[in-house]
Amino acid sequence: MKAGASSEEPGEEALAELGEWIGRYTPEHPRSPKRSRIFRTADGFLLVVDGAWQSFSSRFTVAELVKDSAAPQPVPSPAPPPEDAAPAPSGPTVDRYADGVPVKPAWLGRTDLP
Repeated sequence: MKAGASSEEPGEEALAELGEWIGRYTPEHPRSPKRSRIFRTADGFLLVVDGAWQSFSSRFTVAELVKDSAAPQPVPSPAPPPEDAAPAPSGPTVDRYADGVPVKPAWLGRTDLP
């Protein structure tokens, strides 16, 4: 998990995952930490790192996303092919642009070229 990451896990499981992640987290400041302390709060954690001249703190919170106006639209599932449709050709399929040019160049390991 990274800062700003999301988890599909509910409450306590998300807090446990966040606690594990904070144990591995290395803040940018201070460059030479002398002491670090992790405090658990009701909805997250507080990390306090003491440097040579001052202390730096970071707060980590578990929150539930309720609405996102810029969320990607769900991809509709493809409709099943009609029963009388011809079977798909066998062999490897190659992703192509609308003009028929393959998306993946030959030098990237395509198997559909001689």
